[in-house]
Amino acid sequence: MRLLLPAPAAAALLTSALLLTSCTSSGAPEEPARARTEQGSSKVRTLAALAPEIPAALKPYYDQKLTWKPCADAPSFDCATLRVPLDYTAPDTAKDVKLAVSRTKATGGKRQGSLHVNPGGPGASAIEFLHSWAGIGYPPAVRAAYDMVAMDPRGVGGSQPVRCLTDREMEAHTQVDATPDDAGEISRLMEAFDKFAEGCEKHTGELLGHVSTAEVARDMDVLRAALGDEKLTYVGASYGTMLGATYAGLFPTRTGRLVLDGAMDPSLSALELNLEQNAGFDVAFDAFAADCVKRRDCPLGTESTADVGKRLRALLDSLDAKPLPTDDPKRRLSEPLATMGVLQAMYLEDFWPTLRDALAEALENGDGTGLLDLSDQYYERGPDGSYGTMMYAFAAVSCLDQPAPFRRPRDVQKSIPNFEAKSPVFGRDFAWAALNCGDWPVAATGTANRIEAKGAPPILVVGTTRDPATPYGWAKSLASQLDSGVLLTYEGDGHTAYVRGSTCVDGTINTFLLTGKAPKNGKRCT
Repeated sequence: MRLLLPAPAAAALLTSALLLTSCTSSGAPEEPARARTEQGSSKVRTLAALAPEIPAALKPYYDQKLTWKPCADAPSFDCATLRVPLDYTAPDTAKDVKLAVSRTKATGGKRQGSLHVNPGGPGASAIEFLHSWAGIGYPPAVRAAYDMVAMDPRGVGGSQPVRCLTDREMEAHTQVDATPDDAGEISRLMEAFDKFAEGCEKHTGELLGHVSTAEVARDMDVLRAALGDEKLTYVGASYGTMLGATYAGLFPTRTGRLVLDGAMDPSLSALELNLEQNAGFDVAFDAFAADCVKRRDCPLGTESTADVGKRLRALLDSLDAKPLPTDDPKRRLSEPLATMGVLQAMYLEDFWPTLRDALAEALENGDGTGLLDLSDQYYERGPDGSYGTMMYAFAAVSCLDQPAPFRRPRDVQKSIPNFEAKSPVFGRDFAWAALNCGDWPVAATGTANRIEAKGAPPILVVGTTRDPATPYGWAKSLASQLDSGVLLTYEGDGHTAYVRGSTCVDGTINTFLLTGKAPKNGKRCT
C-alpha cells in the first residue's frame, strides 16, 4: 500500500505494498521486533557519508539564488524554482530538473533560519502540505522562529511529476482484482502491473531513473545552500523520515535539528518492509475493532475483535463475486476498492466513525458509496474522475530505492500464508501488491542501508505505538541505528504524532526545534 500524510493533513501515503510482526490491539511489538530488526540490520551495509567538499561541477547549483514571487494559487506564500542536476554523477545543464519550492517567512522578531517540512508518500506534495497545513497549523512559536519551507521532490507535484496512466486508465487499474483466485485473474493482474510500468516509462522518460530517495536528499542539500542556511532543520513525517535520515547519513556535518515522525527503518529489505507494514495495519484494525465492539451499532458485530475481522473479510470476499452499487450509476464497489477504503480509514482515529457508517451502508443497505468515497480519498480521485500523481511517484521511488521483493506470481503464492498469519484480513492484499515492482522498466539503484550519521547532533525519532503505516518497531530501530538518535514514543493510535493533540509530544518537539534540547532517550507520551 503506501505510507501516508501526517494526521492533520488528512490522508494519503504507501501504495505499492502493504507488510509482518505479530501484534494485538494492546500495543505494538516490543523486544521481538527489536531483536529481529537488529539481526537483519547486521547483514546490510551502512550508508556512507559524502565528502564534505562540494565538487566543482556542482558549485553552480549550490551558488544559485532563488527568485521569490507570490504563489499563483496561494498568494500569502512565496514560490520559487530550484535547479538541480538530473544525475549527480554526471551533471548536464541541458537535463537539469526544475523543482518547485515554497516558503512563508517567520512571523516573529528573532528568526532562527528555515524549517523544511515533508509529509511523506513517497509522492505527497510538500508544497500542498505547507499551504494547507504546516504553514498555518504548526505551533505559533515554531512559525514565529522559522521560515517554513517546502520543496516538492523530483517527480512529485510541481516538480516534473511522474506520470503513468490517463485518468480513464487509472480508473480501470484501481478496479483490477488485487487478490487473484485463478490463472486468468493472475494474468489480468500481471497485465495491469505491466501496463502501469510501461506507462511510467513512456510518459516520464529519463527522469524515471532519477527519483530515488538519495537523489532527493541531495536536492535538499542544494536547497539548504540556496537558502543560505549552514545546517538543515527539518520535520519529516512517514516516508519523509526516510528522506531526513538519508540526508543525515549523507551530510552529517550539515545536519541541524531533525525530527523524524512516524519513522521508517532503512535497514529493512523491501520484503521485510511489506511484511511489517502488513502487521502494522493489523494492529490498527485490531484497535478499530476493539473500539467498534463496544458500540451497540457496530456493523460488524459486538462479540469480539476476531469476529469483526472475520465479518469484514467475508464482506470483502462477497464483493469479489458481486460488487455493490453506489450513488454513481457508472461505478460499483468492488473488493479492491473496498479494501482501499478500509485501509484509508486506518490512518486516523477520526476516520473510524466514517468507516462504521460506510460498513453499515454496505452491509445493511447494499450501498457501497461510503467505502468508495474512502477509496477515492486514498487514490486522490476527484469528483470529476481525475487522479493525482501520488500513486505514480510512489511506485517510481519505491521500485528505484530497492530491488523488488517478488518477481513472479509463484513467489507471492508461497508467501501468502506468512502474510495472512500476521494479518488475516489484509494479508493477501499486501502480498500481491508487493509484486508491482517485479518487472519495472528501470533497475533499482538503491538497497537497504543502516544509517548511523556519525557526527550529527541529536536527531529526534518519533514513533506511535499503534501506527498502521509505519509500525512502532521501525522508530525503535532507526533511533538505535542513528549514532545520535533519541526516541520519543507516543502511546496511541493513528499515523504520526506531531500536532495531533498530545501536549506532551508537541511540547517536546517544539522545545527541540526552538532550543535544540532533546528529551531523554526513551521518553513516552500519551
